[in-house]
Amino acid sequence: MRRPSSLPPLVAALLMATVASADAAPFEPRGTWTASPHRRQAHTLNLQLHQGTSHHMGFSEPLASFKDLSTAGGPTTFTLPREAGTFHFEGQFQDGQGAGHFRFDASAAFAKTMATLGYKDLTPRAQFQLAATNVTSQRVQGLAAMGYKQLDVDDLIQAGIFDVTPEYARALADAGYPQLTFKELVQGRIHKATPERVKALTAAGIKPGSWDELISMTIHGVTPDDAREMRGLGFKDISNEDLVAFRIHKVTPDFVKQLSELGFKTTDADDVVAFRIHGVTPDFVRQMRELGFKDLTQEQVLAFRIHKVTPDFVKQMREAGYPNITADELVRMRIHGIDKVFIRSMSEKPKK
Repeated sequence: MRRPSSLPPLVAALLMATVASADAAPFEPRGTWTASPHRRQAHTLNLQLHQGTSHHMGFSEPLASFKDLSTAGGPTTFTLPREAGTFHFEGQFQDGQGAGHFRFDASAAFAKTMATLGYKDLTPRAQFQLAATNVTSQRVQGLAAMGYKQLDVDDLIQAGIFDVTPEYARALADAGYPQLTFKELVQGRIHKATPERVKALTAAGIKPGSWDELISMTIHGVTPDDAREMRGLGFKDISNEDLVAFRIHKVTPDFVKQLSELGFKTTDADDVVAFRIHGVTPDFVRQMRELGFKDLTQEQVLAFRIHKVTPDFVKQMREAGYPNITADELVRMRIHGIDKVFIRSMSEKPKK
């Protein structure tokens, strides 16, 4: 179970499913381990724990969390102390890669403390999982103090996986999102809806709105710069929904500028999104202008794309005997299925 900063939601879900499926098997507090340097985080180790063929857990841990760890090479013995218990490792490292055997010693003191917090009869497997995800009694108490008092063990494990802390809940409350459910806190961590992000959006003049709006903006990567740039291009009253739609349909500042240079100076968000949805591009407009359609309106350009009036279709109609065909006539021909094949068939049809 890795830290949420490096764990995609789907992988986290699969890991939770793996842990859940393994609960039916007898718990063995030992197994094998493999380790490798973290690719993106310096001084961090990716650790994989294997118990039999069905139970696998992985997480990333700073090197400083281990005791007596050396990855320089050769045989090694080290530990990972947690409040819930201690992992004991033996094996060896070579070229930064490690492997060997481990055992887990559950902490009786932790079990007693958790019992006073309402978690009686904590199983060795649960302690193992809480240790792997580094859930402490202090975190449990802190979450309870924030109103999250009825969390089950699986919830606590998720709190560890996704780094849901009392500090995170408190900071979101201070940022305007009090009384979130535990599931919403997990959702926020998965999609990186942080208090810092809320403050940055607010500073750019964006009121993140409801929790669902904030999550949607975060999922689709709406940034403070998006709002600033689009307002600078004339979208003064752009909404959160508009910003999300711009991201979904790839309405970029460059796209808006190119359209403006071609004479489409609309500042209506729905209009620009419609251009993207129907595939109106600057290149398409230029091609049509080269064919003589210099003053196409926004409605006409959209109608061309909706009804598949392409540059090739225009050329075909002209070659078929319609050199001065208008934009509206081209659209009507498309609507009624008139193309070069239809025209040829009509001209070849014997007269009575």
